[in-house]
Amino acid sequence: HKWRPHIRDWNPGDPTWKAGKGKGMIGALNYLASQGVNAFSFIPYNAGGDGDNVWPFVERDAKFHYDCSKLEQWGLVFDHATSLGLSLHFKLQEQENDDNRHEKLQSVPESLDGGALGPERKLYCRELIARFAHNLALNWNIGEENTQSPDEQRAMIRYIYETDPYKHPIVIHTFPNWQDRVYSELLGDKSLLTGASLQNGWNEVHQRTLQWVRASSEAGRPWVVANDEQGPAALGVPPDPGYEGFDGTAKPKPDGKGYTIHDIRKYTLWGNLMAGGDGVEYYFGYQLPQNDLLCEDYRSRQQSWAYCRIALNFFSRYEVPFWEMVNADALVGNEKADNSRYCLALPGEVYLIYLPNGGTCDLDLSGTSGDFAVRWYDPRHGGELRIGPVKQVAGGKTVALGQPPADEGEDWVVLVQKGRR
Repeated sequence: HKWRPHIRDWNPGDPTWKAGKGKGMIGALNYLASQGVNAFSFIPYNAGGDGDNVWPFVERDAKFHYDCSKLEQWGLVFDHATSLGLSLHFKLQEQENDDNRHEKLQSVPESLDGGALGPERKLYCRELIARFAHNLALNWNIGEENTQSPDEQRAMIRYIYETDPYKHPIVIHTFPNWQDRVYSELLGDKSLLTGASLQNGWNEVHQRTLQWVRASSEAGRPWVVANDEQGPAALGVPPDPGYEGFDGTAKPKPDGKGYTIHDIRKYTLWGNLMAGGDGVEYYFGYQLPQNDLLCEDYRSRQQSWAYCRIALNFFSRYEVPFWEMVNADALVGNEKADNSRYCLALPGEVYLIYLPNGGTCDLDLSGTSGDFAVRWYDPRHGGELRIGPVKQVAGGKTVALGQPPADEGEDWVVLVQKGRR
C-alpha cells in the first residue's frame, strides 16, 4: 500500500521514515481525523490470511526475531494517530492463523503455538503491549473471525489483561453465525473480556448489538459492543454515489434490491448507537471500488464519514448522557426491537428516539412526571435542534410526539428532555 491519494494530506512536520517514506499513510490518518473519524483498525499479524503481507518479525516465519526498525516505524504511525485523537484497534490475528484448526489444512504453521498460550503468543502480545500500550486510546482484539477454543481464548485474554499495565479494553470478533457459540462462553465471570466486536449484516446491527449489550449486563459484566464488519461480505459499506462511476446501490444480486449509504446510516450507524453500542467501524467488501484489501483512497466514503461526524456532534454538542442510557425500544411500541424505530432512555429524564423513515410515533412516559421538551435533529445534515408541531409533552401517560419539522419521510432523531424549554 502507498495511499498515494493521501500524500496531499501529509503536512510539513508530520513524521516520515527512511528518506521520506510514509507520507501516504500519515496523510490518510490526517484525512480521516479531519472528517471526524476517531478510530481505525488494523491487523499486525496476517501471515497466511487474506492479505498475507504484515508481520512484526524480521522474516515472515521468524516468530522469535522481531524487526525493531519496522516496529519503530509502526510506533511513529500509532503515536501520530493518537495525537490526532484516533483510537487504535489492534486485531491481533486473523482467522486463518489464529490456531492449528483449518478445514483444508492438516496444520497451520503461521499460527502462534497452534492457538495455545505458549512462548510465541506470549512474546507477540508482550512485545506489542510494551511498545504501544502507552497510547491513550486503544483496544486489544484477540482475533478477527476468531476460532480458538474457549480455553485458548480465556488464556490469551487473561495474559493480555495481566500484562497490560494500562488495562485497555479487550474484545473479540467472530463469524456472524458463531456469536452464540463464542460469546456465550466468555460472558460474566467466565473470562476477563470487556467487549464484543460484531460482524453482521448491515440491517441486523441493532438486534445483534442489543443482544450482547443485554446478555453481558445480565451476566454481571457489561460489555462495550461495537459493530465493525458489515455484510454481505462481498459489498460491505459501499462508496459514495458517483465515486469511480458507482451508481450508489450495492446489490448482492444483480437483479435484486440493493442498499445505499443511507441504509448504512440508518440501520448500521444509528442501529448500533440506539442499542447502547460503542459505535461502528466500516468494512468495504471486496467487489466495489476501493474495497477492503485494496483501498488506497478513503475519500471514497466521504459522505459516510460525514454521517458519523454528524452523529458524534449530536451527542457531544447537546450533552446527551448516553453512558447512563439504555435501550428502550418498547417505549415507542417496538417490543420486537426491529428496524421500525429505536429508543434510548434515561427513564424519567432523557429519551432519544430515532425514526429511520420519518413520520411520528408515541412515547410511553407512564410512571414519570413533569414536562418534557421535544426537539428534532437532522442526522443527514446536522445543525441546530429544531422545533416541530409538538413543542412539549407531559409525563404520566403515553404521548404523541408529532411530525418532524420538515422532510417528513426522511430519518430524524427526536430528543425528549425533562425540564428543557
